[in-house]
Formats: sequence, structure tokens, C-alpha cells
Amino acid sequence: MRELVVEADGGSRGNPGPAGYGAVVRDAASGEPLVERAEYIGVATNNVAEYRGLIAGLKAARELDPEARVRARMDSKLVVEQMSGRWKIKHPDMKPLAAEAARILPPGQVTYEWIPRERNKHADRLANEAMDAGRRGEQWEPSASSAALASSAEEVRAARVVGDAAAGAAKARAALASRAGNAGLSEAGGSRASDGAAVAQATLPKTTEVEGAGWGPDLGPPATFVLLRHGETALTPEKRFSGSGDHELSEVGRRQAEAVAAALAARGTIQAIVSSPLKRCRQTAEAVAARLGLDVHIDEGLRETDFGAWEGLTFAEVRERYGDDLDAWLASPKAAPTGGGESFATVARRVAATRDRLVREYRGRTVLVVTHVTPIKTLVRLAIGAPPESLFRMELSAASVSAVAYYADGNASLRLLNDTAHLR
Repeated sequence: MRELVVEADGGSRGNPGPAGYGAVVRDAASGEPLVERAEYIGVATNNVAEYRGLIAGLKAARELDPEARVRARMDSKLVVEQMSGRWKIKHPDMKPLAAEAARILPPGQVTYEWIPRERNKHADRLANEAMDAGRRGEQWEPSASSAALASSAEEVRAARVVGDAAAGAAKARAALASRAGNAGLSEAGGSRASDGAAVAQATLPKTTEVEGAGWGPDLGPPATFVLLRHGETALTPEKRFSGSGDHELSEVGRRQAEAVAAALAARGTIQAIVSSPLKRCRQTAEAVAARLGLDVHIDEGLRETDFGAWEGLTFAEVRERYGDDLDAWLASPKAAPTGGGESFATVARRVAATRDRLVREYRGRTVLVVTHVTPIKTLVRLAIGAPPESLFRMELSAASVSAVAYYADGNASLRLLNDTAHLR
């Protein structure tokens, strides 16, 4: 009986966010790729995309030979364990997808095997090609695939790494495989929200030291975001909701902007400046730009959450006036503030899409991103794959500096958080 290998993967840039999957069917004896499948599927979670990749791979194998034995290999421990029957499927989004995958071929014909991410490069690259096509408003086409060629080149490069550092890093990445993700905080500073059951894939940054393995290999210069929260406005000391309102910097805020501008000029690493369109950010960015001799580029995706009718109110005032709406907002990231405000789920999707676009534009460069509390904390949380409650344990002061590096293979490294040394 013929034997085929299905390698499948899926990903989401935002989790949930723009998502896609990739799958390749190989001849088990020769390892030759026989069929590739990839598709952009819109907004979804990592796990949904992974299941969709498995389904596409199994269907492709059935088309090649409905009698063949199939070894399905994935770097998703969740999908492998659930499809093997060792883990229960609790999430309602997963149950119909698992059932569909199980119906494609008779159960006795398919076995499931977990593999490290490093051994699933072909399917991973197909998934990323599908997501890239989706950003362009297109669907992936087989003629555009570079997965096999790129995978071979990466394998040759990896073979040149001396010692066990690469293998150790791969094992560590695999051990970090499923983390919960997505949440946000208001500019008022004390608000809470949770993104519920969404699951994010977390991987080690390129410069993380793995015990017993040394430092992992660096795959090239990252796009580094120096994240600057704007200086104070009149609303900041009173901890009032400050979202879409176009507030100016206070006198304290202007002094803070000048102080951070001097510090960044002394550091000398900023190569470009991108800012939220709101006045408090533009004024902060312009203070830095004047010192560095750079232009300020405005990006709508960096604006703060729209808090609707809550704008300018304290948390206590919102509780008094809109108690039921506040409870709903605290309980679900999909709930929006009173009066047509913006939910945290919507903000997370917007910020993730903006991040992806800026990472492409500034690959290998250091860019100052001047924005607000919610966008900065969302970028930090997504970068480290932290659970939602981690947002409520991060301090983010006015005119503070944080930094995240984004690498070509999708990894991110948090370099700095809430540095205010320049204000002392």
C-alpha cells in the first residue's frame, strides 16, 4: 500500500487576525513534494488556521490516492493530540473542524505525528505566502510558491551552524507551543479586558539564551520598533479616558517630549518616525523629529481606542453613568463602549495589521513609533505571547519608551518596557 506524508500548518497575524494555512503532500519513500495547498482564510485564530491546513492536506492526499496510508505531521501539539484522541476538544470552533478532518479518510488510514517547527518549514512558508497574498487582496496561487526552494536554502544554512545551539532553540520553541492571547487596556490606565479563549503561538526571540544550548542563531537584522507613548495631556494625571479626543500636550507633556527627544538624539539609532494622527502624539513626535532632522509619517492604524461616550470621564464616572455597558465591556473584548466606541478586539486587529505593514516597510531599520497605551501594550503582549492578564501587570507611563524587535521568520523580542530614565 502506498504511503503519503501530509505536512500542514496555519497562522494568524493577531490571533485572531488575518490568517492562512499551508499544506504539502510528500511521497513517504522519496520525500518528494507532490502537491501544495495554501489559502488566505480571512480573520481567524492560529488553531482554526492549523485545522484548515490539516483538512486541505488530507483532502489533497485523498485526491492523489484514496487508498494510501497517510502520516499527518504538524508542529501544533494541540491539533495532533486532539486528532489522536488523547486530548478532549473543548473549544466550539475546533469541534466541527476536527470532525471534518476525521471524515476525509478512514481512521485506520491516518496517523498523527508532532514535529518541531524547524521540520515544518515548507508548510509554514506556504501559510505565510497565503497571508501575504491576503494582505494584497489576492488568493495564493501555486505558481507563486517558493516554499520548496526556500526551505532547501534554509536547511543548507542551518547545516552550517556549529554545535547544538540550533537544535536546542528548536526544542525550546516547541516547548512554548500554545499560549493564550489578546487583550488591551484603556488610556485611562485602570480598565480591564480579556480576549477570551483565543490561543496564540509563542516562539523564542532570536537572541534568547537556551539552557545547555548557548545562543540561538540570528537570521538577520530585525525591524525594531522604539515605542514611545506621548507626553501628558490635561486628562492624564486625572486618569480620564483619553481615546479619539484630539487633546494637546500639557506644559508637563511638552517638557516630557523635549526630554525624550534629547535622550533619543543622544542614542542616535532612530532612522524613521511614525506617529498616530492624534495631536498629542504628533506634538511628541515633532519634538523628536526636530532634534533628529527627520520627517514624521502619520499612520491611522496607530490611533488610540475610540471610547465613545466615555471620552473624558474617569472610571468612576463611567461606572455611575453607564454601569451595565461598563460591565459588558470589562467582560468581553468584543463589547464596545457606550455611544459607538471601539471594542478591544477591533483595536487588536487594527494594531496587528499596522504592525505587519510597518515591519515590511522598515525591515532591518529602527523606527520610532509614537502612539498610545492600548496600541503599545497590545504590541508588547503579542510580541511575547503573554496571556491577557499580563497587560494588567505592565506599567506604561506618559513619555515612556519601550522596544520590540521583529525578525524575518516571524519571531519577536521584547527589548525594553516603560523606560522613563530620561524624565528623571
